[in-house]
Amino acid sequence: MSMMQNFVGWIDDRFPMTKVWNEHLAQYYAPKNFNFWYFMGSLAMLTLVLQIFTGVWLAMSYKPDAEMAFGSVEYIMRDVNWGWLIRYMHSTGASAFFIVIYLHMFRGLMYGSYRKPRELLWIIGVIIYLAMMATAFMGYLLPWGQMSYWGAQVIVNLFSAFPVIGPELGVWIRGDYVISDVTLNRFFALHFLLPFVLAALVFVHIVALHKVGSNNPDGIEIKKGPKGNRWSDTAPADGIPFHPYYSVKDIAGIAGFLFLFAAVIFYAPEMGGYFIEHPNFEPANPLKTPDHIAPVWYFTPFYAILRAVPSLMGSAFPGVVAMFGSILVMFFLPWLDKSPVKSIRYKGTLYKTILWLFVVDFIILGYLGTQPTTDLYIIMAQIGTIYYFAFFLLMPIYSKMDKTKPVPERVTE
Repeated sequence: MSMMQNFVGWIDDRFPMTKVWNEHLAQYYAPKNFNFWYFMGSLAMLTLVLQIFTGVWLAMSYKPDAEMAFGSVEYIMRDVNWGWLIRYMHSTGASAFFIVIYLHMFRGLMYGSYRKPRELLWIIGVIIYLAMMATAFMGYLLPWGQMSYWGAQVIVNLFSAFPVIGPELGVWIRGDYVISDVTLNRFFALHFLLPFVLAALVFVHIVALHKVGSNNPDGIEIKKGPKGNRWSDTAPADGIPFHPYYSVKDIAGIAGFLFLFAAVIFYAPEMGGYFIEHPNFEPANPLKTPDHIAPVWYFTPFYAILRAVPSLMGSAFPGVVAMFGSILVMFFLPWLDKSPVKSIRYKGTLYKTILWLFVVDFIILGYLGTQPTTDLYIIMAQIGTIYYFAFFLLMPIYSKMDKTKPVPERVTE
């Protein structure tokens, strides 16, 4: 034991290992009333690590060449030992990452995790979400299948809709006048780099979280409450050490997640064409356009918003503005919510109804983004788009009108 203590002491003299462990785990006091929704942060970190490791492994056998990319994916699936498993872990992991993040963001909407003093924490989270979208978009092209090729063609062409700089911007992103070998090479390089940028952003996110402290289902600041518990006289009375209490709880959540994750990998890795589209099992053909082009499911709500906005003089620019605006409006959420309480537990029926309608609206927009354009679907997408923006832009009004309940002085069990 003394040898181990000497070894740890030797490290601490040269690197603050014990200090970091205590500050961010053993002596980081989190509210004692975390529930199911607080699994999502640890699951998001798990899926990020999973994506990095499987991505690096796939990169060892992948060929970023327009003539060889599709064949190299087939080689990974058929000839590389356990290659099919790693590939499906990566493709399923991408969808799992977005599912977990969407649930993580929804928890923030429910419990007011974007409110003071966590405005910067929320903004960093939205930046992480944008980095995720960029990473996923770059990786979407790499299999060099039909939907990868044409989906990337459509999305990149959206940048060409910007006035004045649009055409040059599209060429700059592609590196060519069409999606080509040059585009594949630069997307591969960026797709390999961006996950490490994501990891750095997650680190900043955690540092910001531990600075202001975790929110909880009651929306009460435990740092401002009474001090003293059985672990420390100076710690919040309603806080418990993250380790071992929440680290063990997170392990239970991870076990349940991995059970579902494995079930998808082994029994439904394509998820009916939503996780891996059927046209992506055909090599990219610039001369053959698929019957219906749509991005992968986690982009489809924003794709539906894009298609819902009518073109202006033949230009898709208004739709592009709406699509980007639907993401950028999230940055302003901390200042749009004027409710006197943070958590949905103490908000009234008005806010609860509007929030759940927003969830339904987002799911419907996601479905519409996967479907061919028809008059009915366009009208539905336009209604959904109006409600999407109304949820954010009218929040200063309805959050004030909402009848709230008294908030307890201390967190509830």
